[in-house]
Amino acid sequence: VANNRPGAERSGIDGRQMSDAILKHLADVIDSRKGGDTAESYVARLFALGEDAILKKIGEEATEAVLAAKDGERERIVSETADLWFHCMVMLSHYGLRPENVLDELSRRAGTSGIEEKALRKALARGL
Repeated sequence: VANNRPGAERSGIDGRQMSDAILKHLADVIDSRKGGDTAESYVARLFALGEDAILKKIGEEATEAVLAAKDGERERIVSETADLWFHCMVMLSHYGLRPENVLDELSRRAGTSGIEEKALRKALARGL
């Protein structure tokens, strides 16, 4: 994947490192908003409103991403997906999790058939 971010070609940072750094930085900023001034920070306001508000926002953003995809508007798909990911990161922070936890899970699943993965999860849920 090419990294088209300004200065990336000069810094020696590849796209994966840049993406990881962006996610880590954003997660750090989100974490820092816990207990913050709700008049100054949207994220602090979401944390103050609690779990239901955070989860409702994810539902709204997921719907907007789906509608953008149905319309086939590439820029809007990217924008709405960014909103969805951001609010998912707020949820992760609310539960004491980080993007790295999700990336670790995706890495664990890499190379595994989706059908096999789903069957394994069902079997584990049944206690087999």
